[in-house]
Amino acid sequence: MQFYMTVFLVGGLICVLGQLLMDLTPLTPAHVLVLFVVLGSLLSGLGLYQPLVDIAGAGATVPLLGFGHSLVVGTIEDINLFGFIGIFSGGLRATASGMMAAVVFGFFISILFDPKGKGG
Repeated sequence: MQFYMTVFLVGGLICVLGQLLMDLTPLTPAHVLVLFVVLGSLLSGLGLYQPLVDIAGAGATVPLLGFGHSLVVGTIEDINLFGFIGIFSGGLRATASGMMAAVVFGFFISILFDPKGKGG
């Protein structure tokens, strides 16, 4: 039970931070998205994000910071396996399933529902 609370609290705090950035600063949602992915990448590259992932699991990997973390972890793994070419393949390999799921689900949802911006 305690693990689930930790996951919920960490994920929730990350989301609250993003919402506060959008509400209290001139940053747009796109700016916050990029900021979180880059921040997750930097923290992961410095070895500071993995301890949070170990403690909070999905609470740390599902938000956008976790996407940046996955890019860096995949890149480092592929560099160790394939050398220089791993710089190009690692991030894609590590995040391909999540990106593909977003595209497929987005496609099906767009078929089922009318978009908001549709005029007329």
